[in-house]
Amino acid sequence: MSAAPPPPWEVVLLVSHLLDPRTLAVASCVCKSWRASMSSDNLWKPACASLFPSLSALQSTDPALPYHRIYALGLAASRCRARSPAKPRLSLDDLVFVVDVRSEDLPITTVSKPGDEIAPDPNGLFRFELGADEECSLAMEIMDPVRITWIVALRGWKAVFTMMECDGRASFIPGAEGWFSQELPLAGCCSSAAASGLVADMKLGFCSRGVAGGKIRVESASVGILSMGSWRYASMEDGLRYLQNFLA
Repeated sequence: MSAAPPPPWEVVLLVSHLLDPRTLAVASCVCKSWRASMSSDNLWKPACASLFPSLSALQSTDPALPYHRIYALGLAASRCRARSPAKPRLSLDDLVFVVDVRSEDLPITTVSKPGDEIAPDPNGLFRFELGADEECSLAMEIMDPVRITWIVALRGWKAVFTMMECDGRASFIPGAEGWFSQELPLAGCCSSAAASGLVADMKLGFCSRGVAGGKIRVESASVGILSMGSWRYASMEDGLRYLQNFLA
């Protein structure tokens, strides 16, 4: 029994307009003539306009770039965006958090806390209560200028990264919190002017308990990383993923 003759060429062209992009891509692998037919811009332009309209400008920039190639680029980009980021190599236990508060050259308090002694945030956010040793905190005037520093170090002091170094004033009502923040640099960028869209955040609690003469002490310290886009705290994994660019 002889094999059935191939369908007329006109039928292939007619059917091709009814095929979805995946089927078009498979059909283009049948033979050279099918590849030429199934790669036509007339077939791929509507798919690009529907799914990746922002990429249409690529064809006007380079008319030699075919629409089936533009579609492939858009599909690869969308898959990359949907891909879950890799788990960070760092863990909280690998880190040491150091917060230093001083007035001019006079140290007010220094808090050093290894990660394995810090309680993780119950909501999985990169936000931590470090506490403070009031007995070791030097009392300061309420209006004293202060320099705030937050450093994250890799255990064993193998690497350090300064999250925050800024000046302010301890003009706070006893019992209230003083808030300090500083924009973080873009990870892996050689330009210090580039920003990451992340902010190092610190809150210091002050009290006047046991302190006379209108002075206050640092009672507590909490730190975190905020996203400027949503003004919410970054997740634990995102915070660790950011830090490993500088520490690991």
